[in-house]
Parts: sequence; C-alpha cells; structure tokens
Amino acid sequence: MKYLLLLFVSLMIVNAQSLFAQEQITDEELKKYVVAMDSINDMKASLLEEIGEMVKANEGLTNARYNELSKIMNDEAKLAAAKATPEEIAFMKQVAAKKSEGTAEITQTFQLLAKEYVGAASFNKIKKALTTDPELKSKYQSMLDELEKSEVN
Repeated sequence: MKYLLLLFVSLMIVNAQSLFAQEQITDEELKKYVVAMDSINDMKASLLEEIGEMVKANEGLTNARYNELSKIMNDEAKLAAAKATPEEIAFMKQVAAKKSEGTAEITQTFQLLAKEYVGAASFNKIKKALTTDPELKSKYQSMLDELEKSEVN
C-alpha cells in the first residue's frame, strides 16, 4: 500500500511539473505578443484618426451632429425625427463603410499575427495568462510601454 501511495504521489508530481512546463511563457513569446498587440493598437488608432479626419473635413456636419446621427443611423424613424438630410445620411454611410473596411483589415491582420507570427498556441496561452497572472501582466505592460517609447524616438 505504501508503494502504491508513493507511486501515485510520484505520478502526480511528474504530471504537475509537466503542466507547469507547458504553461511557461518565454520572453521571446511575450515579446512577439507585445509586438503583435502594439501593431493592432496602432491600426485601431490610425482608423479612428482617419474617421476623425473625415468628419472634420466635412464642412456640412459638426462633430456634435455626427455623434448624434451615429447613434441613430440604423433607425429610419429617428433619422427622420432628427431631420437628417440625404447628404448627412450619405456621409454617415461613407464613414460606416470606411469603419467596416478598416475593422475587417484589423481583424485579418490580428488573426494573421496571432497564428503566423506569435503562434496560435503561444498567443492563447499568453492571452489566458494575462488575465490571471499580475506579474506577467506587469511585464507585458512594461514591454509594451518600452516599445511605444522606442517608436516615438
């Protein structure tokens, strides 16, 4: 019975070590994850900037009016109540198309980076670990901050 218990405990230790080894995240994996996420964040910021520029360039539509219409764009009755002009509606559709196109590009790039650059298994492992490991999250944020600083310089 003692030997059986000893064997069981030994197997549990080996199994635990194996699981721990699988969950290890290397600095190289984390660096790739940071680069991928930074690239996606840059793409999102760029898209928002482009949309902002579109709104600013449209002399017939103030930011306040754009914000008002963007909230009701899919509701014909509310658009009529807000007295949206055909020009405003056409512009809002242009912006929506630009946003949709940009979002699709970001999604495609995100998937490509996750699968091909970081690796799907590593990406998922890191993403999961960031939600539960404050030390890793801190390291990730430091690496991301350092990358952003180097981009500015």
